[in-house]
Amino acid sequence: MSQAITNISAYEVIYDLIPKLNTMKKEVNTTLKVMVEKCKTAEQKARYESLQQEFELELMMIRLNLEHLLNRYETELEAVAQDKRRDVYLALDSHEATAIESAKSLYQRLQALTQTER
Repeated sequence: MSQAITNISAYEVIYDLIPKLNTMKKEVNTTLKVMVEKCKTAEQKARYESLQQEFELELMMIRLNLEHLLNRYETELEAVAQDKRRDVYLALDSHEATAIESAKSLYQRLQALTQTER
């Protein structure tokens, strides 16, 4: 089992995590939707619809917990957005840490799924 993360750099939040979340949202809303539409069997269609719902729920949970992080560290994040050299580490509560680990895992799963389907 991987060790739980307890902090993350503001830079990583702004320039890695948030762009990946946006990419995941787009992939779920477009790629998985297309996969569902192209299914040849009801079983395949049900599988992809279930995956789409699972990913959407996971993304919602991640976004809710990250919204909390963004609100708590708004000043620090704005400073890093204006000057990357002002990067700081942000302490995570257990929900935020879980959300970040879930985001990384979901990103890998979605990438693997879309690559195998292409």
